[in-house]
Amino acid sequence: MCTEQVTLLLCGDVMLGRGVDQILPHPGDPALMEGYVRDARDYVTLAEVENGPIPSPVDFGWPWGDALAAMDEAAADARVLNLETSVTRSGRFAPGKSVHYRMNPANLPCLARARPDVCALANNHVLDFGREGLAETLDSLDSAGLPAAGAGPDRERAWRPATVETGGGRVLVLSCGMESSGIAPHWAAAGGRSGVAFTTERSAALILERVRRAKRAGDIVVVSVHWGSNWGYDIPDQQVRFAHALLDGGADIVHGHSSHHPRPIEVYRGKLVLYGCGDLINDYEGIPGYGRYRDELRLLYVASVRPDSGELAGLRMVPLRARRMRLVRASDEDAGWLRASLDSAGRPFGTRVGLEPDRILTLAA
Repeated sequence: MCTEQVTLLLCGDVMLGRGVDQILPHPGDPALMEGYVRDARDYVTLAEVENGPIPSPVDFGWPWGDALAAMDEAAADARVLNLETSVTRSGRFAPGKSVHYRMNPANLPCLARARPDVCALANNHVLDFGREGLAETLDSLDSAGLPAAGAGPDRERAWRPATVETGGGRVLVLSCGMESSGIAPHWAAAGGRSGVAFTTERSAALILERVRRAKRAGDIVVVSVHWGSNWGYDIPDQQVRFAHALLDGGADIVHGHSSHHPRPIEVYRGKLVLYGCGDLINDYEGIPGYGRYRDELRLLYVASVRPDSGELAGLRMVPLRARRMRLVRASDEDAGWLRASLDSAGRPFGTRVGLEPDRILTLAA
């Protein structure tokens, strides 16, 4: 019998490679192939110049900081995040890319601290070290008991939804990604080729066929999609149509990510669309150029859903701030800034955002 509500913790991009990997107990090879930065430790230096010294090494829980307690307080039935890094020791950089992310598999206890139920992998960094790096990523996650979706040794397994048992039902998470986020089309998994679950805005019907095959009464279906550009609040019409088609056809939540900051929220026919959750963990502190988006501010999304209808019962958002490559609770001022920016960005979708006295953001009635 289905429970009255299922609570989901939805996170944006978790980027544990590059500079973050370097501060953990088992830093991998710091070599990079970027135009201006050739050593990942330079990103640690930038963060220290911005906000102060970082211990060396930190413990595995350091990058999550106050987010770990906030996750526990959410008491979610399922935790879903986008793992935007390869987990490999490979030194074979994928050609044609300006940025590559990798974390040492020995640092996976850092990811495990957040106890994710599903790691979405259909993104533009999981093959940064080629198909050899992807194979090591998949094997490393499996060995660590960290479930994943969105990439695999062939098309069928890349597209296979991850299943989370909630006691009263199931949460199914289907991870896919688009070229608009930077995923190369040749990264797509095929019949006998490893890769990611690659899609386009015109392929909602194909995704829904997979949803229909997998979904049972009382299930909550989350389509976790990596799409769009890194910056800005405007949502292209084709993304809106894609999200609406998914929800009309049987999906219950569209969990969007790729942007480095939170993007608008929509409730479409009672169901939740997160057009861009923003980054949760990265090594961007001290990098200039996009200060107006306040990308040091991060959000945890806690959605309560009615399994009988898939409709949203409530959405709470926990504001955090990155300092010294660690998440801390946001100040009143920072929480207010996030509320105002999301409220303004959401108005074209009829979405209003409120702020509770405990600095929690909510959808306003």
